[in-house]
Amino acid sequence: MTQGQLDSSNEFSPFLDQLADAASAAIMPHFRQGFAVDNKREGGFDPVTIADRNGETAMRTLINRAYPAHGILGEEHGPENLDAENVWVLDPIDGTRAFITGLPTWGTLIGLRTNGKPSLGMMVQPYVGERFGGDCHTAWYKGSLGSRKLECRPCDQLKDATIFTTTPALFTDTERAAYDRVEDAVQLARYGTDCYAYCMVAAGHGDAVIESGLQAYDIVALVPIIEGAGGVVTTWTGGSPSDGGQIVASGDPRLHEILLRDLARTD
Repeated sequence: MTQGQLDSSNEFSPFLDQLADAASAAIMPHFRQGFAVDNKREGGFDPVTIADRNGETAMRTLINRAYPAHGILGEEHGPENLDAENVWVLDPIDGTRAFITGLPTWGTLIGLRTNGKPSLGMMVQPYVGERFGGDCHTAWYKGSLGSRKLECRPCDQLKDATIFTTTPALFTDTERAAYDRVEDAVQLARYGTDCYAYCMVAAGHGDAVIESGLQAYDIVALVPIIEGAGGVVTTWTGGSPSDGGQIVASGDPRLHEILLRDLARTD
């Protein structure tokens, strides 16, 4: 257990590692191995594999056994008991496109929403052996670099910022125009990082993530990590990120205000 977890006031924090272990054991036998890829979307490509399904099943089994009164919202197997005070929000493989192409930039997202708000989260990358966790008050890392507290870095100007997005191709025309304005003003932009981008902001290696079209299971686990490291996560209009949508995450609250302003511009 990391020092960050020892400092966490959330009673469910130790359970994150149990869920991470279960998901990793179910997913890793399939990574860079032969497996079928199914498409969940007509007229597009939204891949899903046996690893996605088995990873979520493993986590659900543990949750139902340990906390039968809790709810679950998962990408692959749907909702149950969503009226519960505590609802686990699961994405067994965030970045399935990376997974099926052998890239280690995918991660398992384990989030907890308490009374509708993200309260606890972890991103697990079992291939490289990294875990990033947070409870909105503190955030922690455990992996090949040891165990340490996560802290966002200061950055109060776009010209000094490094930003991430999975791909600009996911934006609508209007969203793309807003994003391009921001990208043109920053020092560096990186694509294709999926959930890893948010963890890099929390770890102080980047400054913001700008995305759109997210579901709750894409973001709930990441909010407590960013916030626990001192950052901010909202929608593009400054609202709650709990249900997904247009999301902006920033390591520095001053940069966040600039991003909200620029993303709202219509010129």
